[in-house]
Amino acid sequence: MSLKSKLMSAVAGCAMLAGAQAAAEEITVAYFLEWPMPFQYAKAMGMYEEALGMDINWVSFESGVKMSAAMASGDVQLSVSQGVPPFVVATSAGQDLQILDVAVSYAENDNCVVAEALEIDKTSAGELAGKKVAVPLGTAAHYGFLKQMSHFGVDVASMEVVDMDPPDGAAAIAQGAIDMFCGWGGSLRRAKEHGNVLLTGDEKTELGILVFDVTSGPAAWVAENSDTVAKFLKVTADANAMWADEANQAKMLPVIAKDAGMDEDATMETISTFTFPTVEEQLSGKWLGGNAQSFMKGVADVFVEAKSIDQALDSYENAVNVAPLQSAQGM
Repeated sequence: MSLKSKLMSAVAGCAMLAGAQAAAEEITVAYFLEWPMPFQYAKAMGMYEEALGMDINWVSFESGVKMSAAMASGDVQLSVSQGVPPFVVATSAGQDLQILDVAVSYAENDNCVVAEALEIDKTSAGELAGKKVAVPLGTAAHYGFLKQMSHFGVDVASMEVVDMDPPDGAAAIAQGAIDMFCGWGGSLRRAKEHGNVLLTGDEKTELGILVFDVTSGPAAWVAENSDTVAKFLKVTADANAMWADEANQAKMLPVIAKDAGMDEDATMETISTFTFPTVEEQLSGKWLGGNAQSFMKGVADVFVEAKSIDQALDSYENAVNVAPLQSAQGM
């Protein structure tokens, strides 16, 4: 099955169902295992149920694409840490989803690595012209690669771009078969053993190259349950603020690790590379105040060019709803 078929089959025929209601006394929330975040402390301690005054059915998912499908069918009302690429795929296909907050930024966990033998860094990036790079097409890593090359003035047409999944790309750079790797996660960590990144996560973010997940929900359900959504986002923000104070991390880490299905060392190694923007930061122009919408348009256009989706929306302004987050800020 092609990438396009895989991505679209999960949302095809479901867009009109996005507003399906859950029972008033319970909502179902999607999340990921092995993706440790502060909200999981609040989840494990029952803080969400206490704030919302209702039961929450927490369901783990393997991918953001599956989260989109579950929200389309009405089985899930909110998804925590849905990736932006699958969100963009769903909304581009007509599913009426909305981004409600920035769940986590992890620019350090998605990047490009230049083979160490080339001795190329950001001061000499122009030397990448003509080089061979492994990039998983149609992904945020692909978008980040294009933006970085544009920033450095490197003509991508001059490069040999090979569509390669991150695990294969990491193996290729280890073998010296490619000059640059682009990808994420464990593959990125392995690739960095054989080279260096051109830009840090913070440097990429400043250029508008965002790598982040969101809390999302069906627009119709959010409109009818805006107070519930605001309370949910407030608990998340409070948990993030707790984690930001290092004095709380010793008591939070074991709880988060257990809920994420990880050991404490792996949990700390992972979460230490994550950034959890404050509500004020999320509402700024750097994030939901404009940059995120532009970023989604860029991701969608990359997907169209890669033939991963048929078309992009003219604008993704309506795919972001900051009203519940603004309400949470005032709570």
